[in-house]
Amino acid sequence: MSLDSSHRRDNADGPSPRNAGDDRLKFSGDNTFQRELRRRVEADFTLRGCRQRDSAAMWFKTALILTVFALAYVALVFRAASWWQGLLLALVLGVAMAGIGFNIMHDGGHQAYSDRRWVNRLMAMTLDLVGGSSYIWQWKHARFHHTWVNVAGHDSDIDLGVLGRLSPEQPRRPWHRWQHIYLWPLYAVTAIRWHLYGDFRDMLTGTIGARPFKRPRGGDLAGFVLGKLAFFTLAFGLPLLFHSAGAVLLYYGVTAAVAGILLALVFQMAHVVEAAAFPLPDASGHQLDTPWAIHQMETTVNFARGNRALSWLIGGLNFQIEHHLFPRISHVHYPAVARVVERTCREFGVPYREHRSFGAGIASHYRWLRRLGMPVAASATAAASTAQPLPHS
Repeated sequence: MSLDSSHRRDNADGPSPRNAGDDRLKFSGDNTFQRELRRRVEADFTLRGCRQRDSAAMWFKTALILTVFALAYVALVFRAASWWQGLLLALVLGVAMAGIGFNIMHDGGHQAYSDRRWVNRLMAMTLDLVGGSSYIWQWKHARFHHTWVNVAGHDSDIDLGVLGRLSPEQPRRPWHRWQHIYLWPLYAVTAIRWHLYGDFRDMLTGTIGARPFKRPRGGDLAGFVLGKLAFFTLAFGLPLLFHSAGAVLLYYGVTAAVAGILLALVFQMAHVVEAAAFPLPDASGHQLDTPWAIHQMETTVNFARGNRALSWLIGGLNFQIEHHLFPRISHVHYPAVARVVERTCREFGVPYREHRSFGAGIASHYRWLRRLGMPVAASATAAASTAQPLPHS
């Protein structure tokens, strides 16, 4: 299955029948809210005379991010003359790597960059350039996560294995008592794990976490192999011609750690916080008792919507609600879409959850980790004593 055709209906209509049928876990209930929301958002685009994709602002942003990435890489490998210059350039390169992921490949992978399939595929493959696999990402994130957000055993993005407990339905280990402390530095190895282990493990086992997926073939397999070769050449092969192995490993580690922390935190603040729900299927195990759009609203929390600089840097992913409802709309339009979504939620009595600041989201994630790491009785007591509605913007 090619990347550009795998998730074309992942928009306000909800997951495609093909996605839902893959795991036999389906949604139920009245879809009136979803249909009306989609109608209003499309009407707003028509009224403003805007296209949902192929934005000039996005093309400019792409050129700027890729230019910064290229200049930082060239300067780090060929021009840095001291350790502090190397460190500074590695930090910039790590931010640029995260920027590629947040902005360029993310829109491309969700078919939100352009109406042209080949353009979306090309932009999605920028992930391969910086060490990930656009093919595996499409399964892990665009399929498993976006369809079944925060459903333990179905959303692979909340599965840290024995290292952490992010959902109440996951087993608690004794060391989780300190996860609110030790997980923060572990977030720094997120990108390193993808680069050196995760994608290869998934390919060899044919699973993402415990979930089977269709291994790539033909052009997709060639893309996976060539992408890994290109990344390892850029990350290690070329630098080793000019620098010692120790220096190459040091600056690779700094670059990947910066990118990993940024990528991990943006995801965690949107879903692994106190206000986000972690729904369970019904007794049959094959159905969720909510419509798809309501499920997205209940499991997703926005943060720092008023921070334009942050929104620009992270590809509008502080507007996670809008992204999950309309993943095929380019992120440059999320602020406008948010006004329509919030107004519609008020009319339908659907909660619209957000943290007003980046710091508030971080604090909520910390408290959630701490709560889930407690022994069951203590965790229940803490939840009862601290539970309160999240402020509505």
